[in-house]
Amino acid sequence: MDSRTVAGKLGHELKQYAVIAAYLYVCFGALILYKAAILRGQGISYTPYGLAVFKALVLAKFMLMGHAAKIGEHYARRRFVHVVAYKSLLFLALLFVLSIGEEVVVGLIHGRRLVDSLAVVTGGSMLQTIASCIIMLLILIPYLGIRELNQVLGEGRLRQIIFEHRAGLRAGGR
Repeated sequence: MDSRTVAGKLGHELKQYAVIAAYLYVCFGALILYKAAILRGQGISYTPYGLAVFKALVLAKFMLMGHAAKIGEHYARRRFVHVVAYKSLLFLALLFVLSIGEEVVVGLIHGRRLVDSLAVVTGGSMLQTIASCIIMLLILIPYLGIRELNQVLGEGRLRQIIFEHRAGLRAGGR
């Protein structure tokens, strides 16, 4: 491999990482803002926006690992909706397992018990774990749907459709 190819691949990976992290940050930031608004209404101060940044950066890396491992790619010849649903569930499982692993390692480094580390990921109760998984699934579905749509249309075609001027359109929207 020559250095241009390596640099090109690195640039592409960094761009993907930035896009995924930004998307996740917006989603997590909105959820934290919502939670802060609810808690503020109850007289409780809550503003851990740094958590959204950290979580977005970590999960974006995990998602890149999933893409590199080609998670769900063998299912690509199915109906579009099935591919997106299947990949979303697989990525949810991947993110959950890797988040548990990450939190256990961080906990061991900081001298926490295994149970305490797991409580950080699971939210402390089964209901919170289920709610977090549903929210994460709702975040993954549009992301993976758009990614799959881009592949179906051809790399870059979706960006062209969304961002380029549509020639020949009249002011009336037709």
